[in-house]
This record gives sequence, structure tokens and C-alpha cells, in this order.
Amino acid sequence: MLIKEFCAENFTNIPAAITAGAKRIELCDNLTVGGTTVSPGVMEESINYCHERNVTVMTIIRPRGGNFVYNDTELKIMHTDLIEAKKLGTDGVVIGCLTADNELDEEAMELLLDTADGLQITFHMAFDQLPLPKQLAAIDWLAERGVTRILTHGGPAGTPIEDNFDHLQTLIDHSQNKLTILPGGGINYQNEETVRDVLKVLEVHGTKIVDL
Repeated sequence: MLIKEFCAENFTNIPAAITAGAKRIELCDNLTVGGTTVSPGVMEESINYCHERNVTVMTIIRPRGGNFVYNDTELKIMHTDLIEAKKLGTDGVVIGCLTADNELDEEAMELLLDTADGLQITFHMAFDQLPLPKQLAAIDWLAERGVTRILTHGGPAGTPIEDNFDHLQTLIDHSQNKLTILPGGGINYQNEETVRDVLKVLEVHGTKIVDL
């Protein structure tokens, strides 16, 4: 069965999204900047509501918009937010750290991965900023450290998802038996069936993945 992951801004649309068929929620604030961490209050109520309805919650851990290069203070903020999300019962977290050279920030990632031990982990669309030749090696590195899935558009932001099917297929083929490639960005309730049929995926992600 296809899992539709609804990207939710705060609690507001979660009830309607679940009614419309969402089985997993990516919980964010500030979607205009790509999503940041919600408040503990939003986190607690959203997790409780979803769990009462057997819906999984993935909480984004991101202290600000902009790039994915974080300094030590920002990493401390993320570490604290991740611990809070874990205490409040999130099923997983959505994270991603890069260096100024657009490579995986392995040191920052290892800190967060250690803190997230026991949770599902999604590496978010920071993945799409990695140079194409380095993406397959990044999949291997993340898989070896227990990352559950990678959320990716498969190409530059704003391009139609259909234009990226070939590259997404390359990522999916490389990821077999390692982790899950979760297509997102430009997928909605009108084209998700095409994405599923072409890529043979079992999970899709978007802010319009269900018809609200």
C-alpha cells in the first residue's frame, strides 16, 4: 500500500490530511523557507493526535531557513530540539547537514544520528544540493549509519518531478536493500499515481499529496 506523507505546517491541516488519507506526517513550521522545527506545544499535540489515529510523525529538526551549513550553536539547538522531540514521542526526525562545499557534514550528522538513536531518520532535501557524482556515495554513508530514507526531488528545485524520473530511478536502484528513496517536491494527489507507477515506489511526499 502506498504511504502518503503529508508535509504539514504546524497542526492546522493535520486532521483534514489524515481524513484525506495521509498515513505519515512530516511536521514543520515556516514552509515558505523550506520548513523549520515547530514549538514543543505544536509537537506534543500533533504527535498525540496522530498516534491516536495510527499515523506516524516525522519531526523536522532545522533551526532556520537558508542553507544547511550549521555552526556549533545551531547544532546545539538542533541537539536540544531533537531530544525534546524524542521525549514527546515522535516516531522519527528529518535532518540534513552540509559543509560549505556542499558535501555531507559527517561530523554534524554523526552527532545528530547518535542523539536520534532508536528513531526513524529521514535525510531531507539538502540531499539535492550534493553534486550528482557524490550522491551515490552519500546514500552508502547514510545507510551505513541507519538512516531510514532520503527525501529527494531528484533534480533542481522547481523542476517538474517528471523531468527527474531518470535520476530518481538511478537513486532508487542504488538504494535497494539499503534505505528508501522518498520522492517529493511537485508531487500531488493528481500525479502521485503516475510517480508510483513509473518509479515503483511505496512512499510519496508533498504538501498537496492528499486532496484537502
